[in-house]
Amino acid sequence: MRTVLVDLEAALEQQRSCVFCAVVETRGSTPQKAGAAMLVFADGNQCGTLGGGCVEAEVRQRALRVLASGGERPEVLTFHLDDDYGWDDGLICGGRMSILADPLSSARVRDYYRCLRRQIEDGQGCTQALTLAPAFGLVPGDRFLFDAAGRLIAQTTDKALPPEISQSLVPLAQRPAPFSHHGIAYLPILPRITLLIVGAGHVGQAVARLAAEVDFEVWVLDDRAFYANRERFPSAQRLLVGAIGPTLHQLAPTLTPSTYCLIVTRGHNHDEEALYHLAATPAGYVGMIGSKRKIKLIFEDLLAKGVPQEALARVHAPLGLPIGSRTVPEIAISIVAELIACRNLGQQSGPPTTENTEKGPRKGQ
Repeated sequence: MRTVLVDLEAALEQQRSCVFCAVVETRGSTPQKAGAAMLVFADGNQCGTLGGGCVEAEVRQRALRVLASGGERPEVLTFHLDDDYGWDDGLICGGRMSILADPLSSARVRDYYRCLRRQIEDGQGCTQALTLAPAFGLVPGDRFLFDAAGRLIAQTTDKALPPEISQSLVPLAQRPAPFSHHGIAYLPILPRITLLIVGAGHVGQAVARLAAEVDFEVWVLDDRAFYANRERFPSAQRLLVGAIGPTLHQLAPTLTPSTYCLIVTRGHNHDEEALYHLAATPAGYVGMIGSKRKIKLIFEDLLAKGVPQEALARVHAPLGLPIGSRTVPEIAISIVAELIACRNLGQQSGPPTTENTEKGPRKGQ
């Protein structure tokens, strides 16, 4: 979505005609879920995808016809993945997709998408409410955009916001999935997760690269500028160089459930120091790499220092999903997979899941 909206704004600045197409509701098995988007241009080019296959081809043809005819109204198209739209691509699964095709015909609509892009880039999250069928005096394709606090910040119609829509919003703190209610599709875009990586060694570097690709905002902390630098971490939003304990002491009051903390330093003492400052914070995820024996010793030390047992119980240690990882790239993949699972499926509490330990290469250096 972010990439498509960047291309959309560029097209608007260049005054290129296009149709914004997005999956707004799905039922059953479908190749893409709500939120997938693509642009179709008058010259036949496109960017983004709705999952490929016959459905995407049909939407593309309809979009081109709209552009050729000068159509102005958005349409909500519904496809059943049966013999008509699934046979050629093996998609006969009974799923259903509803797709918005919007020709961006008015200044109000264009401003709506600019506002949507700003919200997504800001990373605070937002929710779109989109009319699928006539409801509350609205017509299909009418949209309202709400910020993370539930305030209305943009709309594509001059009609007043029906109170039933704002009453049905689900707070983003509950990490809601897309849903439909009384003919309105609610499309939440969740706040972007900040991943604070404590330790800029080999594992930290590999995790940062993968995490940035799956839309985490990456921060890196190390006490060595030789490791925590832009050359090694080109995708990091923040590079923090300083003593680990004092720096985390300053950061701790600012951490929120939208912050994930990953401890992969070069030594046990630094790991323990970092966990001392992070375990009891409201961070949505705290994880530490290491062997079960090392983790047991660190936990015992921290309990003696007054860190609550319940805080340590939620720490992910050792890190990563159980894929038998040994090399640095494999360890990074297993860690990022766990981070994605926590972000998308909800926080899982504490017991170790696998042994991403010092059996492979030492983590920091």
